[in-house]
Amino acid sequence: MLHRRTLLGAAPLLGAALATPALAQAPWPNRPVKVIVGFPPGGSLDVMTRLAAEQMTQRLGQSFIVETRSGASGNIGAEAIARATPDGYTIGTVSMHNVVINPMLFSRLPFDPENDFAWISAMWDLPNIVAVSPQHCPARTLAEFIAWARQRPAGISYGSSGVGSTIHLSGAYLLGRNGIAGTHVAFRGAAQTIPAILSGDIQLAVDNLASYTGVLADGSIRALGITMAERWPTLPNIPTMAEAGMDNFNVSPWHLWAGPAALPREIQDRLSREVRAAWANPALQQRAIEIGARLTGSTPEAAKARLQRETPAWAEMVRISGAKPE
Repeated sequence: MLHRRTLLGAAPLLGAALATPALAQAPWPNRPVKVIVGFPPGGSLDVMTRLAAEQMTQRLGQSFIVETRSGASGNIGAEAIARATPDGYTIGTVSMHNVVINPMLFSRLPFDPENDFAWISAMWDLPNIVAVSPQHCPARTLAEFIAWARQRPAGISYGSSGVGSTIHLSGAYLLGRNGIAGTHVAFRGAAQTIPAILSGDIQLAVDNLASYTGVLADGSIRALGITMAERWPTLPNIPTMAEAGMDNFNVSPWHLWAGPAALPREIQDRLSREVRAAWANPALQQRAIEIGARLTGSTPEAAKARLQRETPAWAEMVRISGAKPE
C-alpha cells in the first residue's frame, strides 16, 4: 500500500518532467521576436522594417518588435544581427551596402559578410531621388543643377546617412561623373539630412525616396530625378535619371532580412514563405509604393544570388565615384 501511494504521489512530478521536453520544443515562434534595424527611427528603413514586423505579427501570432541599433552606416545593427543567438528570436534588416559596398571601402568590418549571416529574404527596393531645396538652389532640372554647381567656387556639400552607404556612393558618383567639386557630410539618417538641405547647410542629397515623400508633397524639397528605369507611379512628374540626361544611373538600394549564420534552416524558410505571402497582397504593394518602396521578397538562395550578381556593378560604381572611407 505504501509503495502504491508513493507512486501515485510521484505521478504529478513525473508528468511535469515528461512535459518539459515538449514545452522546450514548442514550434517557433512561441515568444516575441526582436527585429533589429540599423538606422534611426523615422527613416525609410525604419518605416519599412516596421511594416514588415506588423505583417509578421499578424501572420505568425507573435509580436515582432523593432529595435533600433543605429550608427556606423548601419554596421552596428548588422553586427548585432550577426552576433545574436541563432534561435530565431533575433533577426533584422541588413542593407546590401553593408555586405556588398562596405567591404570595398573598409579594411575591417565588425562582421564577416560572407560567413556571419543567414539570408532570409530580399525585402524591398528603395529608389533614390536627387533632392535639392528650391529656396537655396535655383535649378529646376538636373542639367541646370550641374551647371549651377560647377560655377560655385567652393563646390557644393552633399549629405548621406554615412560613409559607404548607397546614398553616399550615389552622391559621390553624381558629382564625379559631372566634374563637380563636393564635400561629403555624414548624418545619422534622413531625419538630419533633410533639415540640413532645408537650411542650406548642404545643397544636395541623392537619398531614399521613402524618406522624402512628405517634403516633396509640400514643395519644400524638389526632386530633379529618380534613380530607376521607370518613373515612380505616384510621382509621375519626376524624370528618370536617363530622361534627365544621365544614362546608367539606375541605382535602387535594396534590403534583406537576415539572422545569424547558424539560424535553423526551417526558420529561414518559414519566414521567407511568410514574407512572400504577405508581399503578394496588392493593397500592401500599393501602400509600399505610396511610402516610396517596391516590395520584393525571395527565397534565401535568391537573396544570396542577387548579392553576388550585383557586386561587380557596385564595385565599378565605387571606382568611378572615388568614394573612400573618411
